[in-house]
Amino acid sequence: MDANPSPTQLATQAAAALAERTGIDRHDIALTLGSGWAGAVDLIGETVAEIPASEIPGFSASGVHGHTGTLRSVRMPSGRHALLIGARTHLYEGRGVRAVAHGVRTAAAAGVRILILTNGAGSAKSEWPAGTVVLVCDHLNLTARSPLEGAAFVDLADAYSPRLRALARQVDPSLPSGVYAQLPGPHYETPAEIRMIRALGGDLVGMSTALETIAAREAGLEVLGLSLVTNPAAGVAQERIDHLALMAESRNAAPRIARLLADIVARIDGENDE
Repeated sequence: MDANPSPTQLATQAAAALAERTGIDRHDIALTLGSGWAGAVDLIGETVAEIPASEIPGFSASGVHGHTGTLRSVRMPSGRHALLIGARTHLYEGRGVRAVAHGVRTAAAAGVRILILTNGAGSAKSEWPAGTVVLVCDHLNLTARSPLEGAAFVDLADAYSPRLRALARQVDPSLPSGVYAQLPGPHYETPAEIRMIRALGGDLVGMSTALETIAAREAGLEVLGLSLVTNPAAGVAQERIDHLALMAESRNAAPRIARLLADIVARIDGENDE
């Protein structure tokens, strides 16, 4: 085994280990579960296997409260399998961009063609209070980084699939769309930074998703992004941003958004039968 594998080689090793541990040769849909979204796991289907992420090459235990730190294989009613990634790595954890994109690349190596990325986000729009679920239609990558290496020129014009957004709206026609801005974190933004993001066209702010989407599009995956608004962004409301309060908002919304996400997955999976 190569002591210093490329990102693709490491993802291939991880997918092989995943297949061996789960007994599932191919997964069809992958979900990265952000803060507040983990409750959907048991609604999507029957769990075949759950593995600590640290036991699969390239993964580490999650360092963020609200992430399970496991990889789970779930058999959906169609008989196909979903891979639930509860071990998201954030750029601010200091493991590098390769680690941030590793879950996405492993999913692609495991046969996945559809990726659902969820997150908790601040809202730069006063009309989207905490608890609002927003479909991500585009992003601003404000990390000054890219997961791509070398001459990898990837078209991001439709980074977030219009087809998948349309399917999500068949489940809930009221879902709004917004532009997600990823910043490096881990600190929250200043009011001036939020004014800048609004001027650039951003509606949501967070510390994930955009880099993962870029890696997913390089791998040819179709991407659906879903943000749960956990708080007004700095300057949008008077209250200070408190991480514990954000986690409380995520917990309060968890049953509702779990049902929504499970229904969206079922709609996407059903569409593959048509």
